[in-house]
Order: sequence, then C-alpha cells, then structure tokens
Amino acid sequence: MTLEEIIILIARIIGSLLVFKWNFFGAIIAILVDFSDLFMMNLLHLGGVRNYQMFDKIIDLFYLIFFLIVTFKWTKKLRNISIFLFMLRIIGFVLFEIFNNRMILFIFPNVFEFWFLAIAYMKLFKYEITTRKLVIIFTIVLILKLIHEYILHVWKVLDNYRAIDVLNNLLKFLNILD
Repeated sequence: MTLEEIIILIARIIGSLLVFKWNFFGAIIAILVDFSDLFMMNLLHLGGVRNYQMFDKIIDLFYLIFFLIVTFKWTKKLRNISIFLFMLRIIGFVLFEIFNNRMILFIFPNVFEFWFLAIAYMKLFKYEITTRKLVIIFTIVLILKLIHEYILHVWKVLDNYRAIDVLNNLLKFLNILD
C-alpha cells in the first residue's frame, strides 16, 4: 500500500468508529469521511491510490461492517433485513471484483447503507417502526440508491472531475452570488 492509501484507510476507519457511540450521527460522519478520500487523493501526493474503485469498495467494508454490528442490537426483523441487505452488497462487491464491471454496482446497489441511516434515524427519534413503514422506507431507499448508483457507475458523471476542482468551482460560484 502507498502511504496515501494508508492515510486514507486510517481516516476512514477512525471516522467510522463513531457509529458505535451515536448510531445515526456516527453513520452520517462515516459517510462524509467516505467522501473525504476524494479530497485527500487530490491534496496528498504520497504515492497515490492505484485502483480507486477497488480500494474504495474494500475500505467501505469497514464502515458497513460497523453498521452491521450495530444492527445486532435491533429487533429480529430489522436485524434480519439488515443482514440480507448487507449480504446483497457483499455479493455485488465480490462480483464487481471478479468482473470489474461497474454496472454490477448498479445491479447490486448499496441499499444497506441508506437503510441503516433510515432505521437509525427512526430509532433516534423513537418513531414507531411498523411493517408498513418498513416497506415505505425500503422503497424510498431503493429508489434513491438506484439513482445514486446509476449516476456514479453507469453515467460515470464524476469520473472526469477532481473533488477539489468541484469544490473550488462551487466556491467561485457562491462568491458570484454574494
């Protein structure tokens, strides 16, 4: 591993640990830290990241496994749904690694991540979790994640941009509005 990959890995693991203390807000932080590697890759020059898609999917497993561990305290129904969604993600990850085809990431979207956020939010604010609400949550989460995966892995919208350039352009744009 390059020094840059090691720094990104450590940041991602540390950022993910907060989910054990604060399930919902820790998950939000873990996901934001997940995006931080895009900036770190642009700002650090310590050997680079050799295969970003593979590297990102592998280190995503840390926060996803941490999310899964949290679900073991949930009710049997919520835990079983979470395990099923996590396993679908793992199947997608393995198939992606075998075939190196990003369309697989669309076919096996990471619904588990959004599912976890939705349920953690409901638990934080003590909403009653009924079967009807679970169906609605799953439907919304699935639609949102399919759109997200399609934009990233089928359209490949962000492949030609560096995160730091996008941020700089956004800041320039906002300056125009002031």
